Amino acid sequence: MQPIEIDQLQQYIDAFANKEVYIHLETTNGAYASHFNKDAYNAGAFIRNAQVTYQRGKIVGAGSTYRVGLKLEIGWIYAEGVSQYELDKNNRLLMAGHDREGRLMVALQISETPFKY
Repeated sequence: MQPIEIDQLQQYIDAFANKEVYIHLETTNGAYASHFNKDAYNAGAFIRNAQVTYQRGKIVGAGSTYRVGLKLEIGWIYAEGVSQYELDKNNRLLMAGHDREGRLMVALQISETPFKY
């Protein structure tokens, strides 16, 4: 994965607009927190292979982290804290944000084919 280059990533996001796509969205402070602090509160969300068609997508932010939003007919999907991306060999757009120690905090992935488990 590479650091966000906003214009290039926006082009990739636009290329999936108005198509039926599969979304993977994951956020977590994970088990990382409770492993080191028994009083820490864990939170996370996980969606895999949700089929959507988004009308438009947008990346906003500056510096090292960004928000990616996908506008649906009746709502939004968004991920905040994205800092890296890649378009892989299977034409899947993979975006992620990690903490200072390199642990995954947020992932948003878009594909025209289902993600494998």
